[in-house]
Amino acid sequence: MRADRLVSLVLLLRRHGRLSAAALARELEVSTRTVLRDIDALSAAGVPVYAERGRHGGFALLPGFRTELTGLNHDEALALLIAGSRRGAQAFGLGSALASAMLKVVDALPESYRDTAAGAAERLLIDPETDLLSRRLVAEEVPDAIVAEVRRAVLAGHKLRIRYAAVDQTPKWRTVDPIGLVTVRDRGYLLATRSGADRTYRLSRVLAAEELPEPAQRPNRVDLDRVWRQRSTQFRTGGDQVTVLVRVDPERREDLVGTALAVRTEEAGADGRLRLEVTFQDPRHAEWALWQLSTNAEALAPQWLRTALRDRAAAIATRYAVPS
Repeated sequence: MRADRLVSLVLLLRRHGRLSAAALARELEVSTRTVLRDIDALSAAGVPVYAERGRHGGFALLPGFRTELTGLNHDEALALLIAGSRRGAQAFGLGSALASAMLKVVDALPESYRDTAAGAAERLLIDPETDLLSRRLVAEEVPDAIVAEVRRAVLAGHKLRIRYAAVDQTPKWRTVDPIGLVTVRDRGYLLATRSGADRTYRLSRVLAAEELPEPAQRPNRVDLDRVWRQRSTQFRTGGDQVTVLVRVDPERREDLVGTALAVRTEEAGADGRLRLEVTFQDPRHAEWALWQLSTNAEALAPQWLRTALRDRAAAIATRYAVPS
C-alpha cells in the first residue's frame, strides 16, 4: 500500500539522515521514478523533505521532524529489537511487516536509547542461517499470498478451503475450520479441525488457499500452547512407529535424540558409549537417523534395521570401489 510506503520512506530518512533516490528505491523495492513521485506527495502533504544536489546529495528531512515512543527503558527497547531479528514472522508471511515495524520502533525510541539499543542488538544473533559446521538451516518457503490467505481466515474466524499435498498422496481440496498458526524451527503449521476431527497441516504443503465467508466452528478462546502439546503427543503415539536399541558415542547423543520421537531408556555402557532405546516415526525414519551418525552409532536391534544399514553401506562401497 502506498500509505505504508510513504511512512517507511519518512522513517528511512529519519534513520539515515540522507539517502539518494536509488538507495530509497532499493530499500522500498520500487523504481526511482516511484520514489520521486512519493517525495512529491510528501512535500505536498507538508512533510519537510528537501533535495540536496551534487555527487553526495540525496533527500533528507528538516531537523526535528520526529515523534517519540516514551516509557521504554533500555532493556525493553533491546528486547523489541532482538524480537525483530527472529525469523518466525517469515513463516506467517509477516517478514516485510516486521521489518517495517522495527524501523518504526527504532525511529520512535527516545534519543537516549536509540543508538545504544541498536548497537547492543548488533552484538546478539538469534537463529543464524548456518550452524558451526556451515550446515545451512533452511526455512521452508511458502508463498506470501497463501500464508496471507490462511492468516486472514485464522484471525477472522472463517472457514478455509485449502489444496493440500499430503505425503505420498495426490493434492486434494479440503474445507477446514482453522484454530491457529504455529511455527516450530522455522516450519509453519496450521491447526484446524475437519468435520470435527483434529487436523494439523504443514504450511509448505498448502498449494492454494481460499478464505470462505462462513464462520468457522471453533471455540471463542483457545490455549494454543496446550493444543499444540496435545497434537504433538498424538503424532508421537501414532503411525507405524518403531523402537530401536542403539549404541552411540556420547558426543553424538544429542544428534540422535534430536531426530528421535522419544527416548525410552538410557544407560552408560562399560565401553564408554551410551545405550539408548529410542522411538522413531517409522522404519524409514529410523534408517535415515542412524545413517546420519555413520560409525558414531550402531543399531543393536531390531535385526531388519541392521540389515538395511549394512545393505546401504555395501551399496556405497560398491559404487566407490577402486576398479581392478
